[in-house]
Amino acid sequence: MADIFEVRAIAKNLPISPQKARLVVDTVRGKNADLALDSLRFLPNKAAEPVFKLIQSALANAEENYGLDMEDLYVHKIFVDDGRRLKRGRFGSRGRWKPLIKRQCHITVVLAEREDVG
Repeated sequence: MADIFEVRAIAKNLPISPQKARLVVDTVRGKNADLALDSLRFLPNKAAEPVFKLIQSALANAEENYGLDMEDLYVHKIFVDDGRRLKRGRFGSRGRWKPLIKRQCHITVVLAEREDVG
């Protein structure tokens, strides 16, 4: 059995909560690359645009650097990791401190070629 060729792209320190990004990422996992781009184009979520750009970048890298066709590629793995946290705060009532934590995330996408069975 031949090894599966994989192309990887990573976006780091995106100013989106990882939980919200995982909702978008779960919709495209396992789909063909062109179908994933079509479905991301019409999602209203804020995280849809960076995921769209990341898959588009991985496709461009696969076509330009390795000569792979877009029709043969699918989203093999895609996951979201926690990034840095910006810790801020503001004063609350009665002199208390109210922390504001602004979360960031890292998104990794791995595209692979579909194996022909036959």
